[in-house]
Amino acid sequence: MTDVVILSSSEQFSRELRQAFSLQRPDITPLFADDPAASGAEIAACWFPESGTLNRYPQLKLIHSVAAGVDHLGAELLQSGKVICRVVDENQKQGMFEYILWAVLYFHRDLNKVLKNNQHRHWQRYPQRLASEICIGIMGLGEIGRYVGEKLAQLGYRVNGWSRSRKNLPEIRCFSGDSEREQFLNESNILINLLPLTPETQGILCAATLSQLPQSAALINCGRGGHMVAQDIIYATESGWLQGAVLDVFPHEPLPAEDPLWTTPGIIVTPHMASAASFRTIARQIGENVDRFNSGSSPQNTINPISGY
Repeated sequence: MTDVVILSSSEQFSRELRQAFSLQRPDITPLFADDPAASGAEIAACWFPESGTLNRYPQLKLIHSVAAGVDHLGAELLQSGKVICRVVDENQKQGMFEYILWAVLYFHRDLNKVLKNNQHRHWQRYPQRLASEICIGIMGLGEIGRYVGEKLAQLGYRVNGWSRSRKNLPEIRCFSGDSEREQFLNESNILINLLPLTPETQGILCAATLSQLPQSAALINCGRGGHMVAQDIIYATESGWLQGAVLDVFPHEPLPAEDPLWTTPGIIVTPHMASAASFRTIARQIGENVDRFNSGSSPQNTINPISGY
């Protein structure tokens, strides 16, 4: 039996993951953070762990994010020198595409305007635009960004992608680096953020970025809350520079009831629901890396703690 300590800010999450381990991998002993035996665990499954993790669990050798991203681990773990893994799930990529397709169609087919008209019982039709008339810009061409971009291109959208380093993707026109970001933004009718959160991308959805979009562009943020400068997004929407924004991630979650993002016309708030791996998948992938760890093999889906992905 191998001990895995579950370190999460959510008790419900911890309970559900523990149940998934019992069904998927009964040879693994999932321990809650306050279990006396947890201090000797060498493997941790993490979702927003509390600070001081390394002091409380000094034997940890493998840190496993239960998500595709790892920024929720915090600087202490990311800079610890421990092996860090993440979850990579094909179904999660499809789920993200489904959410983004809904958001793209929301702006493409003028549903944002129709819903506003509904409030005033106002009947107005809008000219239908072809998908090929709309340029979608995707910031971040990792596993999920590439998948979403290719799927949108197959539906007829013109898809541009921007990343830190050069990519060569047949269905996506690729831009890279600071020198090509302005042109990428200038062409983006709908900007989709799927970047990892790193010191370089913190606050990237700011006034300087939004001002380089065409007027009446739309924003979809499924990256991280730390990418947003909320006041800049609110101002760009209220001023009409952005026709609207669909936001799924926020610096503080749950988003406080008094946050002005809730009440800004043109902004849709969704509760970090774009896509998530199932507990079954999380338990299975962590279990596979537990096997590799125990056999002395290299675990799968490791990340570079310097780049954050």
